[in-house]
Amino acid sequence: MKATITNTLLASAMLLALAGCARDDEGKGPAERVGKALDQATAGVTDSVKNEIARADDAVDYARAKVGNATQEASRGLERATEKMGQSVERAGQAIQENAGKDKDKDKEG
Repeated sequence: MKATITNTLLASAMLLALAGCARDDEGKGPAERVGKALDQATAGVTDSVKNEIARADDAVDYARAKVGNATQEASRGLERATEKMGQSVERAGQAIQENAGKDKDKDKEG
């Protein structure tokens, strides 16, 4: 009796396995269908990753350009500030010289 049940289960398992190996209308078996599905899924993931990398590259390029523009603008601002500082120092030097001349004249008078 035990052997009959075991034989029946084995026969059923074999029939299910054979049914699972049946080919579809295109003549592809289950392994081929699974392989094709995996290939399509992999291609989809690969395309998504490539798109995200391209978007990240674009964002980096944009940020790099913004930093470059900001650096140039800061450099121009520094040049203008340096020029104004030079003019202020020059005016201060002239004022010191004028005051020094006036002090000499007062010393001569007094």
